[in-house]
Amino acid sequence: MKKIFFLVLSLFSVGLFAQEIKWMTMQEALDAQAKKPKKIFMDVYTNWCGPCKMLDRNTFHNKDVVKYINQNFYAVKFNAEGNEEFAYKGNTYTNPNYQPDRKGRNSQHMFASALKVRGCPSMVFFDENAKMICPITGYYKASDLEIYLKLIGTDDYKAVTSQRDFEQYQNDFQTTFVD
Repeated sequence: MKKIFFLVLSLFSVGLFAQEIKWMTMQEALDAQAKKPKKIFMDVYTNWCGPCKMLDRNTFHNKDVVKYINQNFYAVKFNAEGNEEFAYKGNTYTNPNYQPDRKGRNSQHMFASALKVRGCPSMVFFDENAKMICPITGYYKASDLEIYLKLIGTDDYKAVTSQRDFEQYQNDFQTTFVD
């Protein structure tokens, strides 16, 4: 009886306190977007990438980041060297040279190439029609990622048409996320 009580208690507490981004595949996000338009936030990673693991462990488990992404985006976890297959804008994307038994680096997925991903981690934003808005590359703490999440999430990016506009946006931006 005690075992059942502790099992139920632990399951309840995990559900209560879990701070998880609701990750999906690109195909799932595109299907969801067709039913209910919403922007897409894509984490482009590789299995061997140290900064990707740090981003996942630190930033993507930050309560402010989790809440904002879950409310404003469909979140996609995309392995730039994986073997996911999906259709996007009339093309089917695969990784024909993927080697499942290979340790370390693998071949680059065709979609990562199409997005011009040159480094990992990268985060790519798409609008409500799955059109790419912009990528950002590198490791970001929650407080550093916040400006990009809110710039895109609020559509403020539409008014930022130059480097000077972005610098002004940065100067006016008030960070609220806590690292």
